[in-house]
Amino acid sequence: MAAEQGRPDGLGRLDDVDDLDALVAALSAGREMLVVAPHGTVNTGVVTGGQRHHTGPDDHASGPVRQGPVRAKDLAAARRRFVPPPGFEDALAALDTGVSVLVGAPGTGRETHALNLLAHGRPEPVLVQVDGAVGLSRWVPRPQGVDGYLVMEPPDPFALRSWDLSRLEATLAETGARLLIVLADTPGLAGALGDRLGTPVLRHLPPDPRKVFAAHLADLCPDEGERAALLRALGPDHLGELLPTALPPRHAAHAAHAVSRAPDGASGAYVLRALARAEAPELTVRALEDPVLLAHLLALSGYGGLDLGVVVERAADLLALAGPEWEQDPAPPPGPSGRGGRPRPGLTGQRPLPEILRVLGAHRTRRTGTDSTEPTDTVAFLWPAVGEAVWEVLCRDHMELLPLLHTWLARTGREPDQIARAGWSVAALAVETGGRSLDLLRPLASAPWPSAVEVAARCLGTVVRDPAAAAKAADLLEEWSAAAEPALRTVAVLACHPDHGRLTTDHALRLLHRHTQTPGHRPDALESTAVDALVRRFTAGSPPTRTALLNRLQEWTRADGAPARLATRAFPGMAATDPTWWRDLLADDGDAASGVVQLIGHALDEATAYAAMRDVLLAWCRAPDDGPHPDPAVAELLQRLTTARRPGFLRWLLAVDRTPDPLPGKELAARLLTECRAKPAATTTD
Repeated sequence: MAAEQGRPDGLGRLDDVDDLDALVAALSAGREMLVVAPHGTVNTGVVTGGQRHHTGPDDHASGPVRQGPVRAKDLAAARRRFVPPPGFEDALAALDTGVSVLVGAPGTGRETHALNLLAHGRPEPVLVQVDGAVGLSRWVPRPQGVDGYLVMEPPDPFALRSWDLSRLEATLAETGARLLIVLADTPGLAGALGDRLGTPVLRHLPPDPRKVFAAHLADLCPDEGERAALLRALGPDHLGELLPTALPPRHAAHAAHAVSRAPDGASGAYVLRALARAEAPELTVRALEDPVLLAHLLALSGYGGLDLGVVVERAADLLALAGPEWEQDPAPPPGPSGRGGRPRPGLTGQRPLPEILRVLGAHRTRRTGTDSTEPTDTVAFLWPAVGEAVWEVLCRDHMELLPLLHTWLARTGREPDQIARAGWSVAALAVETGGRSLDLLRPLASAPWPSAVEVAARCLGTVVRDPAAAAKAADLLEEWSAAAEPALRTVAVLACHPDHGRLTTDHALRLLHRHTQTPGHRPDALESTAVDALVRRFTAGSPPTRTALLNRLQEWTRADGAPARLATRAFPGMAATDPTWWRDLLADDGDAASGVVQLIGHALDEATAYAAMRDVLLAWCRAPDDGPHPDPAVAELLQRLTTARRPGFLRWLLAVDRTPDPLPGKELAARLLTECRAKPAATTTD
């Protein structure tokens, strides 16, 4: 075996080297030596035990060391935009040992923190980043010209031994450089590393997101006047939504970039939407590789803002419902993004919930309880608009998931807030597909789950005003309001409720009238739902809306039949609201008073509505100032009811007159009853 002569590294022939230790030291320092040995096997390292020939790859010993200088412009930007996190000065002092470790959560500015620690005090620092996969036990710093080395996420930080650190510290001291290893923080990691390595372990704490946002925006938009105009356009409310307290620095930097790129006068809503549309595709691609991550992404998109337990439970329900479907095809064909289009199993393992939330850009918030409830944790995306953007991505790139999602959303819990979120999610899918996903709504509405019909109703009630899906939603409502299936008819009636969507009053009245004229069995529960929809529309309506409702109810009572029964049952609930409005109506409008007389008479004649109407009339008889006599407008109303001589009102007069209790209006009722008895019975019409 012969060695090359005349080498510039100072090594001569092998037989000229007397000190074997010096040779080994030279080899370990990374110097090169060419050995000519035809048909031979050569070992140029230290051998312990037996020797064997090995031709396989060696991650640590073969190939070039993967490292390179940090780009000057990236380092300059990181220094300009740097906001010192808590403990920065203490961390600077700890770097003097040569080798240090920085632990912190990903996305919180760890790398920026590390670069600024290594560059501190040097006007033009030279920093080198070493691939985390490089084995530090064999890595050697450059002889000179480097101020600091950054190693991100080595797979096994415990692979370093005390003698490795001793060698590194000695070499770094000779070259005047420092080495900083950055790791993702896990419980107990900092203490274990400190005990094992005996080297400083620094804990990275994220800086204030508003300061990070301000630093990035100032660098991206140096003109102070322009920055002020951008912030004014956002508005104070949207600025809070853009920069919530829990926002990681990475997100704060993204927000600054979005604001700087926004067109002149762009609102906070515009910027939030732009951020969500940029965030959602990345999250979706990442989640499609992991069923657990995907389930939590969809649960957050649908139920974000509710209790943490609800979101976790809904994610578990989705995983159970998907079953083996999400566990097949471990190597799916690439989707539109170039990565797997279906979730693959086994990638999550025992990933803790905080890690899932961090990866998905979500955060927990403590919600204060009341005297009767305990404090709870809610969970939502840092930017809530991400949820809607996720539905947009799924409808564009992953339509195959929609049938499963509809089944899952139909099986939501019975709590009103959960049903509302599920209905909104189904509506979002319909909007993003231009109404095509409404083809899946019939099986959803017919599902054997108590919440299914209300989820479907909220969907239709919401999308009926969307330009893309309105026609399809309106057609379904018209068809289902007269459908033979009770579930579909229930959906149409529920959609008329003002809290369930955006149907106009005229549209809701048309659907309810069509429903009442449908042949077949109509259970009392469904009629009660229709009554509640009318009462709620009246309660929440403007004066013109209330007048329109009363006029339509009068038309129904004149037509008799099922529509008249619905009007008769609904009117007492309307009359029980807002006494001042009713008093003003009766006092100012004679025509309106005639209609009210008609509706009261029908309600008192109907056995199922009599008790409610009786109580409302007694309440109206109570004077505003608690005086002994009713308001003049109410007294006039009772006089007109007496003249009409409806049997239900005569029953009311007898009941008030005969009760021993001092009811309001009792004196007037007695007088009207006497007047009524003095006149012969006459046939009256409305």
